[in-house]
Amino acid sequence: MKKIVIIGGSRGIGRALALQLSVNHRVLVLARSIDKLKELQEISITNNLMIGAVDLTAPNLREYLSTLISSYFPEVDVLINNAGYLVNKPFLELTEADIQDSFATNVFGLIQSCQATVPLMEKKGGHIVNIGSMGGFQGSSKFPGLSVYSSTKSAVAGFSECLAEELAEKNIQVNCLALGAAQTEMLEEAFPGYEAPVSADEMARYIADFSLNANGWINGKVIPVSLSTP
Repeated sequence: MKKIVIIGGSRGIGRALALQLSVNHRVLVLARSIDKLKELQEISITNNLMIGAVDLTAPNLREYLSTLISSYFPEVDVLINNAGYLVNKPFLELTEADIQDSFATNVFGLIQSCQATVPLMEKKGGHIVNIGSMGGFQGSSKFPGLSVYSSTKSAVAGFSECLAEELAEKNIQVNCLALGAAQTEMLEEAFPGYEAPVSADEMARYIADFSLNANGWINGKVIPVSLSTP
């Protein structure tokens, strides 16, 4: 039974991941909305799902996460960074707050979550899975209104490659999954009315299996997971 931390699990793919993985593993789900996390915990069919509130833009995030996670798990096997903040606006209408909040959640918060969790993986090794986007995958189709969001996901991809190299001697693998269209609330915010070919549950099943098993033969890779973009 692995010890898994999911950051960003109150809705969409993260929520589905938490429910699926907690069937056979101990899962700590962290997100901003504690009310949604309580609802998630109530519908879980096991006692393996734990919850905690976190704001990835908060000061002293690394220290807060380190204390919170270690209060549940002395060691962590898998970290899934799934939290995301999306602003869909024409470039010239973006405010300073839009840009800062996007990078604070999608990049700075993700980096600090890794800093907080790596010490809990050093004894036995582990797998960090950063959830990226095809919007941040070089050479993929790009869309108006998503310049900052896609830029943050490009940063996540580059960070994942670099971190994998730095942690290789610790037996900690790092990979980034660049997701295409899956039917979630965030997709609706980006592309209103678009129907994705993949459900949140289906995408979660892929990510769950990848997180548990793929680090045996994959490390430092940015992997497109997409039937459409959209």
